[in-house]
Amino acid sequence: MEKKTGIVGFTGAFRDNLNGISDGSKIVFTGSAAVCTPFIELLSYAIRDKNHELIFVPNADLKQTKMLKMENNLGYNAVDIKANPSNPDVVVVMGGLAMPKFGCSPDDVLNMVKEISNDHNPKIIGVCFMSIFERSGWINSIPFDVIIDTKMETTIYQHLP
Repeated sequence: MEKKTGIVGFTGAFRDNLNGISDGSKIVFTGSAAVCTPFIELLSYAIRDKNHELIFVPNADLKQTKMLKMENNLGYNAVDIKANPSNPDVVVVMGGLAMPKFGCSPDDVLNMVKEISNDHNPKIIGVCFMSIFERSGWINSIPFDVIIDTKMETTIYQHLP
């Protein structure tokens, strides 16, 4: 186990776990619509120099597949352009899917991975906050190669001079 801190630690851990994945590879993200999207866009930006084909499958629903595209002066955005998620080199499963209010079942994710893999064996990276994969039991349901689990802490200062 390795610990990193802050946003750079979060994005750096993701980037580090793509070592060994060739530039220009296909990476498919799946996560909850809206909830996971900004984190997927942030992680995409962290690997912007690798020329990967980046695809987002909201809610593990292949009918909703979108391309992730770099926009000048904005970063990465999920755009309304269909993309082909078949034969990915990496599948990134976001923790929002494991949240009862925003997610789906681990079987939905496994079925999506099986359908797009076509006997290809993609690396499966879990990215979550506050141990949601562990708390939801997904660690035993999804064959993750690695999980990046980030803890968040918020401090609120009020009535500042």
